[in-house]
Amino acid sequence: MASTAVHDTNPQGVRHPPHLMWAAGLISAAVSLILILGWAIGGGRPYSFDRAILLGLRVPGHPGEAIGPPGFVHTMTDITTLGGGTVLTLAVAVTVGMLLVSRKWLTASLVFAATFSGSLLVSLFKGYIARARPEVVPHLVEVKTLSFPSGHAANSAIIYLTIATLLTQIVENNARRTYLFAVAIVLVTAIGISRMYLGVHWPSDVIAGWSFGTLWALAWWQVGKWTRRWQDTARALPVDEEADL
Repeated sequence: MASTAVHDTNPQGVRHPPHLMWAAGLISAAVSLILILGWAIGGGRPYSFDRAILLGLRVPGHPGEAIGPPGFVHTMTDITTLGGGTVLTLAVAVTVGMLLVSRKWLTASLVFAATFSGSLLVSLFKGYIARARPEVVPHLVEVKTLSFPSGHAANSAIIYLTIATLLTQIVENNARRTYLFAVAIVLVTAIGISRMYLGVHWPSDVIAGWSFGTLWALAWWQVGKWTRRWQDTARALPVDEEADL
């Protein structure tokens, strides 16, 4: 009986992400609800904190000049490219390629499906909501697409956090799993902050992107768990029963 209980809650090959990730998921769900309610009540207008944060990141009286040491704008511009389409596509390609050569077929399929579908959904959301870019401060980089949610924040969270979350199912060492999450969280946080610093997104755009990406990563961890459980069950069936599947 005890062994069955363990098998039911922890399919072979599945390891849990850190508790901090689950806490982030709960916070993301709450934040998403607040943003949706605020959006509905406010008629789609920016929140009061949006304007205050963007102006707080500029030199008082000089909205075209960002705060920080010399060269910091260049640094933030470099960081923001880590959430761009080219870098994220390469990150997925390298990860899937590594998993394929390691014969981790299921994990490779999950990573590809999760990241591709998540990014597609973000694009659909942006087109549907059609929120304009902030104009309260000059943009420090060129942008052409719509604003909500932040594509850089959402897609970096979808890709980096989902990769980290799915890899925790096959990485045995606790220190390695923690390292994967630490790197993913630092990257996602830095990319989102860079979008606000450069003045191309309202803070609520970034928060929404972070929240969506976090919940997406956790949802796909569950998909991975359920898939592995089904796979284990199928393997355990007698040959004649398995053939009926």
